[in-house]
Amino acid sequence: MRIPGDGEIRALHERLAPSREAFELVWTHCGIVCRIAEQLMDAGGLDVDKELVRAGCLLHDVGVYRLYDITGELDHRQYVRHGVLGHELLAGEGFPEVLCRFCSHHTGMGLTRDDVERQNLPLPPADYLAETAEERLVMYADKFHSKTDPPSFVNASSYAVHVRRFGGGKVAAFKRMREEYGEPDLGPLAAEYGHTLV
Repeated sequence: MRIPGDGEIRALHERLAPSREAFELVWTHCGIVCRIAEQLMDAGGLDVDKELVRAGCLLHDVGVYRLYDITGELDHRQYVRHGVLGHELLAGEGFPEVLCRFCSHHTGMGLTRDDVERQNLPLPPADYLAETAEERLVMYADKFHSKTDPPSFVNASSYAVHVRRFGGGKVAAFKRMREEYGEPDLGPLAAEYGHTLV
């Protein structure tokens, strides 16, 4: 399988983004998630395909572009759909399923069919769970940076509090990943990007 390089992925983002502001927000976030994943890989000696992780990080949020309306506003109520929208976008561009899954399988700590049905989420009923080592790492790294206005880094303790509202299973899943991968050193990245650390 051919894995696209950074330049090709950036060009895709630029083409899909409805505005320069949307591109900057999403592309910067994806790059930060990539930096976090690389930090975790370097610290933990993880047995993962680093090139695949890099591409997954840089592609995981392309579906966000489809949630901007004509005025440039992001539809926050439909945000949970960004993963499946990204999967559809990449599939339509001819990307292999292994890359498309980074979009649809990174949301929260994973979504089960039961989550979708019980919460009445606007998604096709299915399991959207990170399964491969690469998918799990991208999903985990994504938890440490938020595209909020303004964007911010999120430490592990803050995310652990946030995830409680989604139930004990999600709390336990995050705890297991924290033990498996460790915690990234976010201070230097927050300083470099000028984003707060919460």
